[in-house]
Amino acid sequence: MVMLKVSPHEAYPPEEGRYLRGNDYSPVAVIIILTTDAEEIPPEIERLVRTGVESGAALSGTLQTANIGIEKVICNVVANPNIRFLILGGPESEGHKTGDAIKALFRNGVDEKKRIIGTTGLTAVLYNVPMEFIQRFRDQLTLVDCQFQTEEVIRKAVWSCYQEKPVDFKGQALCDPGAWPEPPLSGKITWKVVQPWSEPQDDKERAAKQRALDMIEELKARSAATAAEEKKTRMD
Repeated sequence: MVMLKVSPHEAYPPEEGRYLRGNDYSPVAVIIILTTDAEEIPPEIERLVRTGVESGAALSGTLQTANIGIEKVICNVVANPNIRFLILGGPESEGHKTGDAIKALFRNGVDEKKRIIGTTGLTAVLYNVPMEFIQRFRDQLTLVDCQFQTEEVIRKAVWSCYQEKPVDFKGQALCDPGAWPEPPLSGKITWKVVQPWSEPQDDKERAAKQRALDMIEELKARSAATAAEEKKTRMD
C-alpha cells in the first residue's frame, strides 16, 4: 500500500519560534519543554531538540508557555497534514505547567472560553486560535509522552512513528498512518493576548470596551489641544 503524503500549506510553518525544520513529509513533531530564558537554554535541552530533527521529525523545538507557546505549535502543526504524532519531551515547568497543559489538551480539550480543561497550569488558555484549529490539532495528532526521558528514548519514539506496520513503544502501537485526510489549515496568531481573562467575553462587552477606548483617545486629543493653546497664549 502506498503511503499518502501531501504538500503542507505554502505558508508552512506560519509561526516563528525556537524550532528546527526537518522533513516536511515526516509524521512527527517534537516539542521539548523549556524552563529557562531563551538566552540560557541548557545544553541537554538543545541536544533533545537536535535529536528530534536528526531522527526525522518535521519540526523539533522548545515550548515554554501554556498559552501563546501552545498556540504557535497548533498553528504550525495544522498547516502540515503529514504530522500525525506529537512527541513531548524535557522537564516540567513549575510555573506554567506546560507539559501538564499539553496532556490535558489531548485528554480533555478546552471549555467555551478556550481554557484547557483539567490542567493545573494557570495561564493555559488558547485565546488566540480558532476552535477549528484546536479541534483539528486534537483530531490530527496522537500524543507520545516522553517527558523526563533521554535522547535515546526520543530517537526511538520518532523511529516508531515512521514505521509502516505498528510497533510497540512504551505501551502505544505506533506507525505512520499517512497524511490527515483534510486540507491544511493556515493562520497566524494575530492578537497575542496573554491575559485572556481581561478580554471582552462577547460583542456587547467588546463594543463597550471600544467606546471607552475611543473616549480615552478623544480626551487625550482634547488635553493636547488645550495644552497647545495655553502654551500659545503664554508665548503671545
